[in-house]
Amino acid sequence: MTHAPVSRRPLLAATLAGLAAPAILHAQEGFPNRPITLVVPAPAGGGTDYSARLVAEPLGRALGTVMVVENRTGGNDVVGLNAVMQARPDGYTLLCGYCGTMAARAAIGGLGSIVPMRDFVPVGQITDTPQLFVTHPSVPITSFREFIEYAKARPGEISYASAGVGSMHHMGAELLKLRAGIDMLHVPYRGTGETLRDLIAGRVQFYMNSPPPLTPLVREGQLRALCVSSNERHPGLPDIPSAAEQGMPDLALNVWFSIFAPRGTPDSATRLISAKLEQVLADPGLRRRAFDAGALVAPLGREAMAVRLERETAAWSEVVRAAGLTVG
Repeated sequence: MTHAPVSRRPLLAATLAGLAAPAILHAQEGFPNRPITLVVPAPAGGGTDYSARLVAEPLGRALGTVMVVENRTGGNDVVGLNAVMQARPDGYTLLCGYCGTMAARAAIGGLGSIVPMRDFVPVGQITDTPQLFVTHPSVPITSFREFIEYAKARPGEISYASAGVGSMHHMGAELLKLRAGIDMLHVPYRGTGETLRDLIAGRVQFYMNSPPPLTPLVREGQLRALCVSSNERHPGLPDIPSAAEQGMPDLALNVWFSIFAPRGTPDSATRLISAKLEQVLADPGLRRRAFDAGALVAPLGREAMAVRLERETAAWSEVVRAAGLTVG
């Protein structure tokens, strides 16, 4: 009895597939096998830079590689965002973004053609902290309540600083103006360092930002703290009252910083980085360092961060309409 010849092609294909599968698996498991760049789209010395540097070294170590922080400044964060958007979406180029850029500035149309919810995927939140409201000591008030009354009596005379149109400092102050019924002059700057120099010199009178860059100046007496933008006191700044205590509840002006990846980055890469970030943020030493600087570590996963970004972009869009704000 004779048998039909057996084709070896299916066997060869199966053999090749079997050999290829471990190679593909190994390639996936091999991430990362070179340094990862964490782009900060703002100058050194601000909250975004602080948050990136807080996690970069331990996160790189947890991933078995080196994470390098790179400040790519210009264009009100647009230069840095574009650099990450145009990078190969392979997990090796990430963005440290903050709510002022990713939600508030997006709502006012201050990012050009960039749409954060479309162009980036959240990896995980680092910190979530109330803003600290400060004035120059020359302003003759001692509390936030007194500041509001002082501003009401001098419409347009008090200037407030920001890191540019659509920044959290700008949008937050505009929300405060709506809520308190006051009028202040907006003076935009290009970064936190430049802003603080003029604030300390008394060229602008009011400013809000996350606590890390401000608390040393408050402790030295160069700035006067008025309140934190929350309903409860900041646990790391117990002597500073909350906005709610000063008659302004539910301001919802917390500042968050989060890691993002370019759209198209493999899910396996963002999931791994997110898991390692959560481990890093659980470290008591890291949490204590952040706390001592006035920042509150607040891990938030990929899906929850995406929901938060969408919700806050919509909320800031309402503020833009109510205040009649434009990019120009």
